[in-house]
Amino acid sequence: MPFFADKHSDVGLLITDVVTPGINGKDLYKRLKSVKPDLKVLYMSGYTANVIVSHGVLKKGVQFLSKPFSTLQLSKKVREAFGHDGHQPSGAGNVDL
Repeated sequence: MPFFADKHSDVGLLITDVVTPGINGKDLYKRLKSVKPDLKVLYMSGYTANVIVSHGVLKKGVQFLSKPFSTLQLSKKVREAFGHDGHQPSGAGNVDL
């Protein structure tokens, strides 16, 4: 991950699918966060938040979007990930690692 740390220091948010080939989104985030501790994450999946949580993939509190989603839903979750909505994220659309 040195390439990420050296070349992408201005990246503040990882948007990743939960299930990806080679490395899942949760593990990718952990690896990138080890070189960029302030990195935020927004997970997405074709599965619903309830399925993802009930199978232990993600826990409640993390930013999550079920596919398909609109640009409005995406922009809202990005703002929430950065804490720009004025309150702590909560509810079924969020999950905690």
